[in-house]
Amino acid sequence: MALHLRSRLPKVGTTIFTVMSALAQEHQAINLSQGFPDFDGHPDLKRLVKEHIDAGHNQYAPMAGLMELREAVSEKIEGQHGHSYDPVSEICITAGATQAIFTAIMALVHPGEEVIIVEPAYDCYAPAIELARGTVVRVSFDMAKADLDTDALDHAISDRTRMVIINTPHNPTGHIISESSMKWLEQRLTGTEVIVLGDEVYEHIIFDGRIHESVARFPGLRERSLLVSSFGKTFHTTGWKIGYCAGPEPIMTEFKKVHQFNVFCVNRPIQHALAEFLKKKEVYLELNDFYQQKRDFFCKAIEGSRFKFVPSAGTYFQLLDYSDIDMRTDIEVAKQWTKEKGIASIPISVFYGDPPEQQYLRFCFAKNEETLEQAAQLLRQL
Repeated sequence: MALHLRSRLPKVGTTIFTVMSALAQEHQAINLSQGFPDFDGHPDLKRLVKEHIDAGHNQYAPMAGLMELREAVSEKIEGQHGHSYDPVSEICITAGATQAIFTAIMALVHPGEEVIIVEPAYDCYAPAIELARGTVVRVSFDMAKADLDTDALDHAISDRTRMVIINTPHNPTGHIISESSMKWLEQRLTGTEVIVLGDEVYEHIIFDGRIHESVARFPGLRERSLLVSSFGKTFHTTGWKIGYCAGPEPIMTEFKKVHQFNVFCVNRPIQHALAEFLKKKEVYLELNDFYQQKRDFFCKAIEGSRFKFVPSAGTYFQLLDYSDIDMRTDIEVAKQWTKEKGIASIPISVFYGDPPEQQYLRFCFAKNEETLEQAAQLLRQL
C-alpha cells in the first residue's frame, strides 16, 4: 500500500542550481550557472588539512567549533569592522552558511511571526521560514538605486515582524547595501524586538574601492543581529561546506540550542587548518583584487555583444540583460541556451516569489580566464 505523504514544502522542487548544472553536464555546456570556482583552493590550506588528518584530528570537534578557530574569526571580524565578538559565547562554526541561516530561522522564528526577505532573495530563505511556520514577507530590492528600498521596508515592518534578512554583497544582483541604508535600518529598528540576519558570505568580494557595510559595523544593528559568512566562498572550497555565525550572546545561546541537534559539530581537521590559515590575512584581504580582475576580464570579453549590463559591485556574479536578444522568460532562455548554445546561466526569476517582468540572467565569473573567454565567445554570438 502506497504511503500518502503530506509535504511540509509542497511548492518546493529541485533547486534551479541543480537543474542548470545537470543540464550543463548533459549538453557539455560551459557552466557559469552554479556559483563555484573551477580552480582549486590554496595549496597551503589543502596541505594543512592533510596534516591535521594525519595528526589524528578526526573525532568530534566541540559543538560550537574549535576555540582556536573561533578566536581567529573574532580577530578577523575585529580587524575588518572594529568589533570583537566573544569567541566563547558569541561565535559558532557551522556546516556552511546555509546551515547557519536555517539554524538561525528555526531557533528564533515562532509560528505566525513575520520574516522580511529582500527579493531577489537566495532560495534557502523562504523554505526555512515556512518550516518554522513563520510568514514570509517579500520586499523588492531597489534595482534602480542598487540599494535597499527603505520606503518599502518601512511599510513592511510591523509589530508582527520577528526578523529581517539582508544579504550584502547581494546575490544575485551583485549590488552592495549602502552605509546610509544600514544606518536607516539601525534607526528604524531601535526600540523593536526585530532580529536582523546578515547573510555576508561574499564579504571579501567587493569592487572598485567600495566598503562592505557589515551588521557588525553599526552598534544598533549588531546588538540585534547575526552575521553569517562562508569560508568556502573566501577560500575557493565550496565543497567543504564550512562557515560561521557571530552575534550577541543572548541570540547565539538560542542559535546553539538548535545547532547542537542539527549538525552538533563541524568537520574537525578543516577547522584546525582554517585556524592556522586565517593567519595569512593577505589571502582574504587580496580577494577583492583577484575577483575584480575576473569581473573586468569577463565584462571586457563580452563587449560587442547585445547584452546590457552594469559591472557587478560585489560577489562573483554578473547580471546580463538579454531583452535586446530574446523576449521569452528567463527560465526558457536559460534552458534553451544551455541545450543549444552551450552556455549555462541562472534565471533570476527563481529568486522571487512573484517574479516581475524582466529579462536577466546571472553568470558566475569565478572561473579561469580560458573558461570565461570561451563563454564570452558564445555570448557575443547571441
